[in-house]
Amino acid sequence: MTTTARATVQHEDERVRVTRWDFEPQESTGRHVHEYDYVVVPVNDGQTGVVTPDGTVASSHLRAGQSYARPAGAEHEVVNTGTAPLTFIEIELK
Repeated sequence: MTTTARATVQHEDERVRVTRWDFEPQESTGRHVHEYDYVVVPVNDGQTGVVTPDGTVASSHLRAGQSYARPAGAEHEVVNTGTAPLTFIEIELK
């Protein structure tokens, strides 16, 4: 799937990149690989499907303000599988 969600880089310097992701229902990040360790901060509650390279889909319920972190190298596609718009902030640690 191609990227249909809107990515807005809010800040970038030599140490960090902060991107706001806005998704309507069924919109996607497109398949990608994370170059850096990263933290995700959900802005609102929502439901995602994370599609791995082998096609496996892991469902996740995001809660506003409940952050999580992942290491560099993750390869996946994130889809808003909920019925409402979804927003999260992604903070990449360069």
